[in-house]
Amino acid sequence: MRLLRTAWISRLAHLGRAASRPPAGPGAGHAGRLALVPPAWGWKVPGAGRAAHVAAAPEYQATTTQVCGLFPFTAGSGTPAIGTPVGRHQLFGEVVCLDPLAWLRAGLVVNPGEFVLGQPGVGKSTLVKRQLTGAVATGTRVLVLGDTKPDYSMLVEHLGGQVIRVGRGMDRINPLDAGPLGAALRQMSGPDAQALRWEVRSRRLSLLMALCTLIRGAPITNAEEVILGRAIDLLDERLTSAQPAVTDVLAVIEQGPDTLRAAARTDTPAGFRDRVSDLVFTLDLLCTGSLAGVFDGPTTKPIDLDVPAVSVDISRVGAAGDHLLTAAMLSTWAHGYAMVDAAAALAEQHLAPRRSYLAVMDELWRALRGAPGLVEYADSLTRLNRAKGMGTIMITHSLADLDALSSEEDRAKARGFVERCAITVMGGLPPRELARVCEITPLTGPEQELVTSWSAPDSWQPGAKHPGRGKYLIKTGERLGIPVELSLVGAEYDLYDTDQAIRAATPPARPALSAIAAELEATHEQ
Repeated sequence: MRLLRTAWISRLAHLGRAASRPPAGPGAGHAGRLALVPPAWGWKVPGAGRAAHVAAAPEYQATTTQVCGLFPFTAGSGTPAIGTPVGRHQLFGEVVCLDPLAWLRAGLVVNPGEFVLGQPGVGKSTLVKRQLTGAVATGTRVLVLGDTKPDYSMLVEHLGGQVIRVGRGMDRINPLDAGPLGAALRQMSGPDAQALRWEVRSRRLSLLMALCTLIRGAPITNAEEVILGRAIDLLDERLTSAQPAVTDVLAVIEQGPDTLRAAARTDTPAGFRDRVSDLVFTLDLLCTGSLAGVFDGPTTKPIDLDVPAVSVDISRVGAAGDHLLTAAMLSTWAHGYAMVDAAAALAEQHLAPRRSYLAVMDELWRALRGAPGLVEYADSLTRLNRAKGMGTIMITHSLADLDALSSEEDRAKARGFVERCAITVMGGLPPRELARVCEITPLTGPEQELVTSWSAPDSWQPGAKHPGRGKYLIKTGERLGIPVELSLVGAEYDLYDTDQAIRAATPPARPALSAIAAELEATHEQ
């Protein structure tokens, strides 16, 4: 070792003396200076430390929490690891989790609202079903308030939940049924019971007014609202052990007792009948018109507070027309939110455990465009979800549905639904739709290009996968979006599939069509 060291020192001294000599020619000075810089593998002399082979450095992978101090700023901030896993980040491959309630508890968002937007067929319901499955696994109660297709009934039954199928000859919903609120009221006393009693009255009156607005196509008058409220009070006094129905309200108004005439500011029966004539016909249509058989009797299957998930299937109602479907959705929303309020009231009295709820409101705009003023009713139901410990997932195809609302006031309030949602999830969308989205949720140029690239397939080949299937962009405020791709596992292929009916109804190939196809193929080959 000492001999090698001596030889190396002698060699460096020799190079130094050579470099100190004056250059022999015009270009010799430059070459001499270059001689002082060793090659990449070292000097080609004995003992100079030359390496004949340089092996590649070993590569190690670890989480950013473990190796963040070695070389920071290699990528953006990590994706949220709180909530239900919904897929992997399309750029970094790390797992992405999503749960509006869990994100609110962790301080990632300021309210538990989620708005899902995307073209039909890109997998909106698949993403929502994955979240519902994770919510049930963590103890959150799931409410699907108005399943119009139905998309969620099979999953809810698989999770051990309750499915209520509303329709003529099936389950029935009483719009005036206090439901869980009535049960909670019977367990309470004092000022809290009186406050809850006024809440029950307010809910009954609001829903009845909304249904009358839907039937009439215009809001009811102030006088009619006063009469409806007094009629509900009378029925509440008379029916101490039963829930009033729309038929009971119609009957008591037609009777015209003194208390109702006083509320109507009329002294004679003839004047009272003239004052309530339009209201009577409106209530009669609720019982005998296109909505007959669904809302004109007692509730046949109440919502169970103790099951992990509840789905109200109103797909049979949709075949009877938009008016009946809208009425079913309004009644379902009222019944579901009454359940949440009842659970909160019992929890405050230490009569029941405190629970969290996650509600799904699919096809939102179909209910809002039923008649002018219905947006106000839906807005009153959803505004205070955070105080109730309730998260909401709203789903629609396009923000252009806002334009179908009759007034600018309704459109502004409906736009507020989206603005109040702290989380916006976008599937494949065309550029014109993204322009609307940017008015509410800011998107960068690359984010818009990414979402647009998912909107349409680039191939006409049968069986080609849609480019946007299972791909989503998750946005929260001004943060950069999280592009995520969801992959199904196990039983999810069957439980989340919304195209089963189409595939099951695929007709067999006919001989005539097969012959035509063969002839076209032969012509193409020629």
